[in-house]
Amino acid sequence: MLNLKIRTLCLSAGLVVTMTASAMAADITGAGSSFIAPVLSKWAEGYKAATNNSVNYQSVGSGAGIKQLLDKTIIFGASDKPMSDADLEKNGIAQFPMISGGIVVSYNVEGVKPGELILDGTTLADIFLGKIAKWDDAAIKALNPNVKLPSTAISVVYRADSSGTTFNFTDYLSKVSPDWKSKVGSNTAVEWPVGFGAKGSEGVSTTVNQTAGSISYVEYSYVVANHIGFAKMKNSAGKVIEPSLETFKAAASNADWAHAKNFNLILTNQPGENSWPIAASTWVMLYKKPADPAANAEALKFFKWAYEKGQKSATDMSYLAVPESVAKVVEESWKKDFGTK
Repeated sequence: MLNLKIRTLCLSAGLVVTMTASAMAADITGAGSSFIAPVLSKWAEGYKAATNNSVNYQSVGSGAGIKQLLDKTIIFGASDKPMSDADLEKNGIAQFPMISGGIVVSYNVEGVKPGELILDGTTLADIFLGKIAKWDDAAIKALNPNVKLPSTAISVVYRADSSGTTFNFTDYLSKVSPDWKSKVGSNTAVEWPVGFGAKGSEGVSTTVNQTAGSISYVEYSYVVANHIGFAKMKNSAGKVIEPSLETFKAAASNADWAHAKNFNLILTNQPGENSWPIAASTWVMLYKKPADPAANAEALKFFKWAYEKGQKSATDMSYLAVPESVAKVVEESWKKDFGTK
């Protein structure tokens, strides 16, 4: 009788442990791109409400996110620069696109309203090369004959951290300026000819807001949230256009994700009269054979939820959600890469 009581108590205790474990919320850890951070944060709120599972994401920049992934301190990394085929193969990692959007030129120029300034690629490159040093330079005035430009020194602000936003911005400058391509080139971190650095999109936005005469580059949602000046751009078709969901979509319409190996596509300087010239995407990276398969599976559930339920919040924040047709291609790739069903 005593043995039966002990056995009953043990079974009851085991049941309590099982129930507690199943009721525990799963934590999904990630780090990287500040480009995707605003919308990923919004998705995380919705996913938490729907599933009680938390997504803990650090907006540390694309380079730092990939480093943390390679150090195996997080479940997923996010980067606005895709990993190369060789690096993916070497490390046993798979990547897929999660979002697209636009990088804009932000500025703080006295008397010049947001969206009032017009720039083109050559002039922008010359500013960041230090060849154009004042706001009333003849090249800027030629593009803005009806704007009263002050004789103020230009303060260039760039990303101090390893950044996918920097990669896309410098990739664009390399495509439109041979001088930039030969002297600086494109990467997540470069040797800037002039200016000073600020950490993260958040830091860049704050610095531009606080620095008279400044110019920088940042994902569009940050200029909207921080009420910073942003420039119209002359695109590859020679048309002056504003940053908007429509112009980002026009640039992204050229993307053939289904036939791109490892989903590796860069969206800068795309053709089309309405294409925003500095469009960009963010990729998510996970291990194919992770140390924690359960956590990897939970992360994939979150990204599937974001594909299916996160489109409205992405659009509301002027991001381009991955089209349903592309999401299906991505989820099909998960079967091969991660063994999902």
